[in-house]
Amino acid sequence: MSAWSGLHVYSVFFHPLAQVAPLITVAMVPLICWLNVGLFIIAHDAMHGSLAPGRPKVNRVFGGLALRLYAGFAFDRLRPKHFEHHRSPGSEQDPDFSTGKPGFLRWYGTFFSRYFGVREFTVLFAITVAYLAIGARLANLLFFWALPAILSSVQLFYFGTFLPHRREGDEFADHHRARSNGFSWLASLMSCYHFGYHHEHHLAPQVPWWGLPAERRRRGVEMQERRVESSLG
Repeated sequence: MSAWSGLHVYSVFFHPLAQVAPLITVAMVPLICWLNVGLFIIAHDAMHGSLAPGRPKVNRVFGGLALRLYAGFAFDRLRPKHFEHHRSPGSEQDPDFSTGKPGFLRWYGTFFSRYFGVREFTVLFAITVAYLAIGARLANLLFFWALPAILSSVQLFYFGTFLPHRREGDEFADHHRARSNGFSWLASLMSCYHFGYHHEHHLAPQVPWWGLPAERRRRGVEMQERRVESSLG
């Protein structure tokens, strides 16, 4: 959150677009995008109480702050929807799901419209006006705030919803209707803070993002042990 805040203020108010090497400017966009994803993951852990175990007020405060920084979202509005996703994954009651076998763009459009409404647009519009009033450059706002926000929503959706919950190819292992990717630790971290280990998340939603690789290894060992025991009779 500190890294995002510092880079956000610098990029929006102080970064001289025309005076800095283009490579540096372009490189800042994916970094801000990745930090945006991190803000949402913080809020997600707070929803499950794993950001500060046993301290619901701390979870609510920091989760709410992360969501406001991310896109003006309200913690108390998103949390019930996320728990509905966990109760009914891949069903008509799942707010993250688009029924049938939708393509990426159609599903993303449905996903986006369910979370980004008039309230969120109004909040971001008001912030934009305030930023411009105190000296932010419009080009900087578009390049370092709007663009990474959109890209991060696509990143979160692709790795955290579309790939894990799409109805294609192999069947799901259980009622969670979720699968995990086979990424390495580093690729998993860079893609979506290990949120791509999604079946493990549904099996153990109390595990924070940084604990998902260990949870995946633990369950893999247990499964292998059961297979050995089964083969031995």
